[in-house]
Amino acid sequence: MPAATAGKAAYDLNPVKFSRLSKRGLLLGLSGPQLVCFGIAAFAIVLSLYLGGGTALAWTAPVWLAGTCLAVVGVGGRKLIEWAPITLRWISRTQKGQTMFKRRIAKPRPAGTLALPGDAASLRQWVDAQSGAVMVHDPHAATLTAVVQVTHPSFVLLDPAEQERRVQAWSRVLATTCRSGRIARLQVLERTLPDSGSGLADWWRLHGRDDGSWTAKVYQELIRRAGPASERHATTISVALDMKAASRAIRGAGGGMRGAAAVLGQEMNTLTTALRSADLSPGSWLGAEQLAFMLRTAYDPAAAGTLERHVKIGRGLADAGPVAVREAWNGLRTDTAHHAVLWISEWPRAQVFPGFLSPVLLSSGIRRSFSLMVMPMRADQAARDIRRKKTEHIADHAQRAKIGQIEDAATTAEYADVLKQEADLTSGHGVVRYAGLLAISAKTEEDLQTALAAIEQAAVQASCETRTLVGQQAQAFTAAALPLCRQV
Repeated sequence: MPAATAGKAAYDLNPVKFSRLSKRGLLLGLSGPQLVCFGIAAFAIVLSLYLGGGTALAWTAPVWLAGTCLAVVGVGGRKLIEWAPITLRWISRTQKGQTMFKRRIAKPRPAGTLALPGDAASLRQWVDAQSGAVMVHDPHAATLTAVVQVTHPSFVLLDPAEQERRVQAWSRVLATTCRSGRIARLQVLERTLPDSGSGLADWWRLHGRDDGSWTAKVYQELIRRAGPASERHATTISVALDMKAASRAIRGAGGGMRGAAAVLGQEMNTLTTALRSADLSPGSWLGAEQLAFMLRTAYDPAAAGTLERHVKIGRGLADAGPVAVREAWNGLRTDTAHHAVLWISEWPRAQVFPGFLSPVLLSSGIRRSFSLMVMPMRADQAARDIRRKKTEHIADHAQRAKIGQIEDAATTAEYADVLKQEADLTSGHGVVRYAGLLAISAKTEEDLQTALAAIEQAAVQASCETRTLVGQQAQAFTAAALPLCRQV
């Protein structure tokens, strides 16, 4: 290879490709509820023809027509039968008053709990004596979560060789979580915050020259006016320990929450080392005050500037939650903001470069939080999952060939993704599952709709498809905007 060609290849940034979202069912691409609807429709038709012929078939038409329509007709990317559990659950929650939350100011909360609404009310806090980090215990999901603040240079401003190196380093971080076998989820939360101007003021105090000159006065006035109008980006990484998978290690560390905190501490040290090897700069693990600030500003964005300037107030987890929450079908209203959560339902199907999310993450003037949920799989679990998918594809292919049905390109592409995952797993790579959530916040409903339109257009530029998580906005908001490794 010529030297010029070799040098160019060394600096090329390799594109990446995501696996397609699997839409397979139990039989011929049909899900279980769809098969039940078709079964009811077929049973009604056969029974009516056997008992009364055409007349009975006409009388039972509402039954078999309804079953067929529920299984075939799609709305908003889902079949009608798939909307049934979401709609029924929403109606039940509305009737029980679970879509409204008002904090009881005069009633004290139990010690060690977080003042959060909905299913997040069961979360407990545990302060690790060794690291000083606050850990969030989810008794229902049996997880223990810790959060670390991470700083990093702007990825899009790096040269292609450095971008490629950092992508490979981040892949090694994910491989570390897969090899552990005790991590339930990893959450990367990137959010925009209104800057109170304290950063610029601190820089001027350390590096500026306040000599009373005209230039110094102009700089001070500029910092005073521009500081509160700017915005900054903050990134955190949360790691959730699977207490069931780590039960043996927890018992060996003394059992209970103390043993779980010790095991999670080991995973925290491993993750910190992996992040530093990837040229990321992890700070100290968040304590109760820092986590309380994040929770409070997520529900009450207008208080962010005040809380940053007064570091002694609003730093307790016992009162960090919202005062009131009203959940709608496609949105959420909290203390000082309106919110809506989008799900990245389809990642780019074609090859893209690692910075493809830049239009979404660098959109200015929009208050948003982007959460990337990473679910690592152990090698044995990944191998079983791949074998099951291969068996289903082969069985469906044989069934289609038997009835003369043509296999479409989407099914072929899904099977190719399964084979690629099997080859990667055999080569020693880890297998992870991704979920992307976007929480958009604004002061008014009109501003929220404008921001949603801008984010959806930015997602189109990033070759992604987004959907609004209707009927579950409160639960989705805790997963998208809070660093607690929650799932929807």
